[in-house]
Amino acid sequence: MSMTDPLADMIIRIRNGQAAGKSEVVMPSSNVKSAVCRVLKDEGYILDYRVSQHQSKIELCVVLKYYKGQPVIEQFERVSKPGRRIYRSKNKLPAVLGGLGTAIVSTSKGVMTDKEARESGHGGEVLCLVS
Repeated sequence: MSMTDPLADMIIRIRNGQAAGKSEVVMPSSNVKSAVCRVLKDEGYILDYRVSQHQSKIELCVVLKYYKGQPVIEQFERVSKPGRRIYRSKNKLPAVLGGLGTAIVSTSKGVMTDKEARESGHGGEVLCLVS
């Protein structure tokens, strides 16, 4: 059975792992998931991530980050979904918590934050919001 929204599955696994106090979560890997994890790591929301081969499957392991026992990611939600894609121009990209959070955007130049997309002059598909 195929999964209709792998990115939403990744978000839910990270949220559930943090709620359970896990140090890391493992999931099937994809290029988009790896790119989102790279942005999360660069922004300081996760400690690390790695892609590994386990038997015949490629897995993505995300090492979660906590501060004083609380998860660093307070809110992590999917915006653009397979049934309804959300595209924004560079001037209309969302500012999460007045700039304190991050919107992850898929542009023609790759997956990046809303700040990087504005600076480079690119709009794109708003994948998720993180704060």
